[in-house]
Amino acid sequence: MQKKININNKKLKTSILIKRNFISKFVKNIAKKNEKVFCIIDSKIRINLNLTNQKNIIIISFKCGEKIKTFDGYKNLSEKLILKDVNRKSAVIAIGGGTLGDLAGFVASTVLRGLDFYLIPTTLLSQVDSSIGGKNGINTIYGKNLIGTFYQPKEVLIDISVLNSLPKKEMKSGYAEIIKHALIKDYSFFCWLEKNTKKLFNLNKSILEEAIYRSIMIKLFYVKKDEKEFLLNKNSRAMLNFGHTIGHAIESHYNYKKFNHGEAICIGMITEAKISNYLGLLTSNELKRILAHFKKYTLKVNDNILKDKRLIKKIIKDKKNFQNNINFALIDKIGSSIFYKKLDKTKVYKILKNI
Repeated sequence: MQKKININNKKLKTSILIKRNFISKFVKNIAKKNEKVFCIIDSKIRINLNLTNQKNIIIISFKCGEKIKTFDGYKNLSEKLILKDVNRKSAVIAIGGGTLGDLAGFVASTVLRGLDFYLIPTTLLSQVDSSIGGKNGINTIYGKNLIGTFYQPKEVLIDISVLNSLPKKEMKSGYAEIIKHALIKDYSFFCWLEKNTKKLFNLNKSILEEAIYRSIMIKLFYVKKDEKEFLLNKNSRAMLNFGHTIGHAIESHYNYKKFNHGEAICIGMITEAKISNYLGLLTSNELKRILAHFKKYTLKVNDNILKDKRLIKKIIKDKKNFQNNINFALIDKIGSSIFYKKLDKTKVYKILKNI
């Protein structure tokens, strides 16, 4: 599969290229158009970029993970660019997973008040989620992604050749976002995943690319409708946060150590599906079907912290909340989501204790 998705309207200008074994050529093409190119690379990534004689390409390599998304991480990367004489004819390319993309995008959006930014996501999670939509930023002690900007990359390259050595645990983490897209928007995609998930985990190339493409198109539906998450209805970009109100709270509670992002989001999705059922939105049969799919592929579904009052303090910090109420993206059936507003924290704690 080779596809190019162009989004070009007043608010949103970016393109997404799905192509195999194209990373080195992609970087060289950008180098031809810019005075300097800063390639920010996760040191764990094993890619032969073959950039000999490319004097205007500056490689900055460091070990990534959630710990880089801090004020110190932002300061260190920004100052590296400044010390290497970044100018407004420079471009930034992030080659790595979602945490690197989040940090590099935030740096690119603010250094010299904005540099051209390109993304090459190298995990399944980042290919279907964080690389699409222009969100970036850093964490604080009070919660995840509370400081950042909306800043669209000029282009995103999705190259599944980098997934060959990705650990199974990381593949499952990415799959969490794929199944989320199906649950909130596309029943037929959910049915397709029920038939093809085994092939996806076995790295069947055509299945992988089809799943990635369909996920991206669902995410773009919401991004185009509501780029900066202003809407409070079923077209809100907040629908993409199904599973994330609980999931982000779990990540924050454990200081991003016990679970990776996808594992926390899987627990969050099952919990929020149970909340949907408790509130009379989702039928028990559909909840059982979702739970069966998660268990079949040994995705995380539960954690003891869910019934602990300390989690509510983390949940209340979610960016969707206002006026001391908790707002959820919930599902009313497989393939359909709604924005459920104004649950007070006492009610949420009671629900968590009873599901």
